[in-house]
Amino acid sequence: MSLLLQYVEDFHAQVDKLGDPRVANWFLMSSPFPTLAICSLYAYGVKVWGPKLMEHRKPFELKNVLIAYNLFQVIISFWLFYQGGMAGWLTGLYNYRCQPVDYSDDPTAVWMAHLCWYYYMSKFTEFLDTIFFVMRKKFDQISTLHVIHHTIMPMFSWLGVKIVPGGHSTFFGFLNSFVHTIMYSYYLLSALGPQMQKYLWWKKYITTLQIVQFVCILVHALQVLFMECDYPHAFVWVLALNSVLFIFLFRSFYNEAYNRKATKKTKEGRDIHSKQLKQDDLDNNAKYIQTKRNAR
Repeated sequence: MSLLLQYVEDFHAQVDKLGDPRVANWFLMSSPFPTLAICSLYAYGVKVWGPKLMEHRKPFELKNVLIAYNLFQVIISFWLFYQGGMAGWLTGLYNYRCQPVDYSDDPTAVWMAHLCWYYYMSKFTEFLDTIFFVMRKKFDQISTLHVIHHTIMPMFSWLGVKIVPGGHSTFFGFLNSFVHTIMYSYYLLSALGPQMQKYLWWKKYITTLQIVQFVCILVHALQVLFMECDYPHAFVWVLALNSVLFIFLFRSFYNEAYNRKATKKTKEGRDIHSKQLKQDDLDNNAKYIQTKRNAR
């Protein structure tokens, strides 16, 4: 136990040494363990405790709640995207090839650091995606990808706010907020009811967009390794590994949700066609036999 405590203390000391002093006293930023605890409770709750609690209960009707929630997510996602753009990515203040972290008290640099923290906090509100699935007993939608994604993102975001709240890595949150604006717009339309179904043909393209975003983030991060850039290479690898993980997971989800379904439908269509041909052959044989009997 003493060895474990010593390890924890050493870890805290290392994190504090690397951490940005501007964010040290911000909510949940003094230690990674509260975030780790929240994420662990979330994962356990949606995979074990929640389904068990709902086992003998009727699913909740949450139409109005879902409309309000998805509208909120559209607004906050677009706001983060817009503010990130105005703070650097869309105004020419940030360089897409290499952008060091500005640790000064310059108002724009401080505002970008705050935006990183707001983005981090938004990852907790997204836990409600899964909680609503549990309450509606949509357990088939609580996929491995879904839970891993929502569990990892707050931890990854905490690390970003603590050590690099600004600069090159904020491209991740900037682009991700844009994608989430589109994604939650889809969910909002879906929550409005069946009458919107004809406008929701673009569902699978959201998954494609999510894969594309992580490819862009991966390329954007790795380019720093091939040039002189005052940005910590260790965090480049964190960004890269995170992107590779999600490219793999989203690609697997895409194959499972769309490619295999399409293959299954094609196979079912072929089976139906084959059965029809066999039935036609049987009918023709029966007619031929009947004709021969009539001829006798």
